Amino acid sequence: MTGTGAPQAPALAEFNRSDALSLGVELELQLVNTHDYDLAPYADEMLRLASRERLPGDIVPEMTSSMIEVSTGVCRDAAQVLVELGQLRDALVRAADRLNIAVVGGGTHPFQRWHEQRIYDKPRFRQLSELYGYLSKQFTVFGQHVHVGCPDPDGALLMLHRMSRYIPHFIALSASSPFVQGQDTQFDSARLNSVSAFPMSGRAPFVLTWKRFGEFFDKTTRTGVVRSMKDFYWDIRPKPEYGTIEIRVFDTPLTIARAAALAGFVQALAAWMLEEHPFMPEEDDYMVYTYNRFQACRFGLEAVYVQPGTGAHLPLREHLLQTFDKVAPFARRLGAGDAVNMLARDVQAGLNDARWLRNIQQRERLLAEVVRQAGLKFRGEAG
Repeated sequence: MTGTGAPQAPALAEFNRSDALSLGVELELQLVNTHDYDLAPYADEMLRLASRERLPGDIVPEMTSSMIEVSTGVCRDAAQVLVELGQLRDALVRAADRLNIAVVGGGTHPFQRWHEQRIYDKPRFRQLSELYGYLSKQFTVFGQHVHVGCPDPDGALLMLHRMSRYIPHFIALSASSPFVQGQDTQFDSARLNSVSAFPMSGRAPFVLTWKRFGEFFDKTTRTGVVRSMKDFYWDIRPKPEYGTIEIRVFDTPLTIARAAALAGFVQALAAWMLEEHPFMPEEDDYMVYTYNRFQACRFGLEAVYVQPGTGAHLPLREHLLQTFDKVAPFARRLGAGDAVNMLARDVQAGLNDARWLRNIQQRERLLAEVVRQAGLKFRGEAG
């Protein structure tokens, strides 16, 4: 007689070995029409046209049909990331031109209406829509994910918790989502407010060995709340099948140059941590985590940063510049010196993509024109 108990919980995947400091980048991108620059459900057509080209990485659908995601292959450095993103970007632009639409970066579309979005017809997306209801359509937001290779699982968890101190830095540098539903939210990164609505968002549990992480995973999957690592929407999560940690808080930048520069900064930061072991993460580090994260989302480069451990308050811009100085030798060694210097110049000037978008809106007074110019910027035709 067959039992009728709950299905057996899945096991945690084995952590595959990868080259230390290797990189992979994913970008979620907006598809907009060229009439009023609202989102347009052209993912299927874009995928069909792009499939005819030989490209690095991959191009896949996302939650709603006005989104598309591109990903590089495994890259050795930021320069290779930029080359591969350039090939993917150019293919998307060619396909978009044939369809009379545009591809745009940015963490949110400034005036789309979530209830008009269509869930992409894929089993996982349909399941998520059934589970999360309207949140699924409100998840029409656009992020950059950066994977960093880790040669062993315990080292990956140590890297994850060290990187967690720099979540505000990543948010402020990439912030590009000031507008939602036609309104200036007064946040530099409003996108992360949508992510935070999901039950498995936030930070990873503080464990520093893969054995302990496996115990956590087993307990969680036994509840039936999650079935795989994909169900965790943490700011940083391990990806055992790739042998990486995946940083997920970046808004999609307006240009692939900035996306590659952010990957270069992450790689330099990881190299500094691996070589110098500058600090040992502790559970108490997370006492200021939510506050620092909020400050960066709300104020971007003008945020206040509370240092874990000491509790000292200082401008996030100041801590960012200190961090750039620390990682500069590693950035130069990895070929990311120019990329990190570009980010440092923007920090000194108080510039990020959210500021650029607001400046365009202040001048043009029309969000459709903001989207049009952001589309030109993505294809390399706007300043």
